Amino acid sequence: MLAFAARTVIKPLGFLKPVSLRKVPGRFQAHQNSLPRLPVPPLQQTLDHYLQILQPIVSEEEWNNTKHLVDEFRSSGGVGERLQKSLERRARKTDNWLSEWWLKTAYLQYRQPVVIHSSPGLVLPKQDFVDSQGQLRFAAKLIEGALDFKAMIDNETLPVEYLGGKPLCMNQYYQILSSCRIPGPKHDSVVNYSRATKPPIHITVVHNFQFFELEVYHSDGTPFTADQIFTQLEKIWNSSLQTNKEPIGILTTNHRNTWAKAYNNLIKDKTNKASVRSIQKSIFTVCLDAPMPRVSEDIYKSRVAGQMLHGGGSKQNSGNRWFDKTLQFVVAEDGSCGLVYEHAAAEGPPIVALLDHIVEFTKKPELVRSPMIPLPMPKKLRFNITPEVKSDIEKAKQNLNIMVQDLDLTVLVFHHFGKNFPKSEKMSPDGFIQMALQLAYYRIYGQSCSTYESASLRMFHLGRTDTIRSNSTDSLNFVKAMDSADMTEQMKVELLRKAVMSHRSYTDRAIKGEAIDRHLLGLKLQAIEELVPAKTDCVMCFGPVVPDGYGVCYNPMAEHINFVISAFNSCAETNAARLAHYLEKALLDLRTLLQEHPRAKL
Repeated sequence: MLAFAARTVIKPLGFLKPVSLRKVPGRFQAHQNSLPRLPVPPLQQTLDHYLQILQPIVSEEEWNNTKHLVDEFRSSGGVGERLQKSLERRARKTDNWLSEWWLKTAYLQYRQPVVIHSSPGLVLPKQDFVDSQGQLRFAAKLIEGALDFKAMIDNETLPVEYLGGKPLCMNQYYQILSSCRIPGPKHDSVVNYSRATKPPIHITVVHNFQFFELEVYHSDGTPFTADQIFTQLEKIWNSSLQTNKEPIGILTTNHRNTWAKAYNNLIKDKTNKASVRSIQKSIFTVCLDAPMPRVSEDIYKSRVAGQMLHGGGSKQNSGNRWFDKTLQFVVAEDGSCGLVYEHAAAEGPPIVALLDHIVEFTKKPELVRSPMIPLPMPKKLRFNITPEVKSDIEKAKQNLNIMVQDLDLTVLVFHHFGKNFPKSEKMSPDGFIQMALQLAYYRIYGQSCSTYESASLRMFHLGRTDTIRSNSTDSLNFVKAMDSADMTEQMKVELLRKAVMSHRSYTDRAIKGEAIDRHLLGLKLQAIEELVPAKTDCVMCFGPVVPDGYGVCYNPMAEHINFVISAFNSCAETNAARLAHYLEKALLDLRTLLQEHPRAKL
């Protein structure tokens, strides 16, 4: 038995619920204004659910103590009632009572490095090129595809997404391009230039730690073609062959307070300031990476996930990034590719939708070669490296390498079945996978743990996420029963179905704005003011959000499931490969259980 309850943090980004699309041209604002406002759940309901969620993860004594405090908080005329009324007043006066608070508390005031701790990476299928020509051709097509998606955003012809027949908030799509996070001494800020009087017409390209401003639109407003972009990328490649440059981008991997000091020092110089502004204003960044060190096939996928998440460290591609940029596409010379995104501006689904579009776009054949016209040389962004900046870079390298070494990352491609199997058993694939995770964890640690899974609040105007508490009394009853000789197989099946249904029920409450986490956060922040979470065969990855926890991302395809499991090496009790092993066994055991005990046909 462990002396602590390690937390499993599970965010199925890109896999929430099936989403349908309908085109509604030119009606973005009207659509946004028609969305319902995020409700404030009833106080008593939230507190009751809070106590229910605690039961499977705390001792009876702890639960009784907590119940006493909760009852005191909810008493008539007490603090809880007063804060609830204040929160309801805030909800009446704002478009979304949570959105501004959430942006600040979850992201901008979070001081850990965005690398590993906050920014998710996303791995795309390996491409079949093995040289710089193939790399640049693919990167050019990727850029053209991203600009094609941008045209839909700019023209407001992006299909409105629907979930269960209800339209979703599309605001996040309008935040992901031409935006950047900027470090500050106590909290950061996010700037977005897409609605500026003169919106940016350039992207940032990084190669060999050198940054370039690449214009991607002609003077008449038409975007460059893939052929034209390729020509420009060749110019960038040929003028940045030297690798003995200072990796200025590695500064963005630092602790936010440290980076804020280094940032202010960096932009004292006018040349540096202009270069940084160009990166911040760019539509997005493309990182042309050096090939990864050769590794065996069995760990290749895990290493690629690391490249997308952190760049591999100071001796690899981490300096070939500007981690404050909202969108950074990564294309390496060896065919590995993907994306890393700064999380403040958006959740996973809009990013996955963008990537789905790009992946489909890159598969289209070029029907007509573009006429080659003279194009200006891309502008190299200069940096004056003072001894102080050089010292900041060296410290950032050291800190990053420690973080990279500490991250324990395992990719599991589960080939035995995909989401079609739980669907055939009339079970939610998401709930089924969550119960397998609960079982795997219980088999390792002999206890249940607090589990966080993202749920979208995009049914509401400016909605972001709330939390699905995947562990429950029902899930605990099931995992205890699974390996018990005293339980019949049929009883185990029924307990599994009940646990999956319980998860489904909580998910439905969460997406309707009735979960507990954001409500409790709102009450806490109100008290402070008053002085008292894809079609493409890809997989997302992120680091654990607590030192003694796991981060698990998964993308269920029809016949297989992609998992990325992360932990920290500095925690002796957690091990990503071990959880992956137990997860695979749990999934197979659940399939066997269900197949050997089919439901009676009506």
